Amino acid sequence: MTPLDKLRSIDLPFAKHIGLVFTEAQPDRVVARMKITKELCNGRGVLQGGAAMTLADTLGAAGAIVNLTPDAKGTTTLESKTNFVSPALEGSEVIAISTPVHRGRRTQVWQTRIETEDGKLVALVTQTQMTL
Repeated sequence: MTPLDKLRSIDLPFAKHIGLVFTEAQPDRVVARMKITKELCNGRGVLQGGAAMTLADTLGAAGAIVNLTPDAKGTTTLESKTNFVSPALEGSEVIAISTPVHRGRRTQVWQTRIETEDGKLVALVTQTQMTL
């Protein structure tokens, strides 16, 4: 089973609810897309911060999952920090690219860039995942 097949086989109801679609998965990179619907926006038609953080958290966890050892029971987020840089508008799509900063035995640190389709940075998220 490829890393992408593995991620697609995991039941992630909240990720499905927000429309997250994994498009690439390797030990050094996980990529997903998400259409910005009205339900994911604030009152001004802009991607809501919590929705962006959910996207990034899911990708960071997915990266950790792809790198878990066979004896690991899973992963959980220990810490997450988000910098919001520019808006993403309703009706557009964002691409999230997550790459490892550190992959240790007990923790992993992943950084996720959320960008518009034309490459404009929307948010930069760094999170620490603990191996269970």
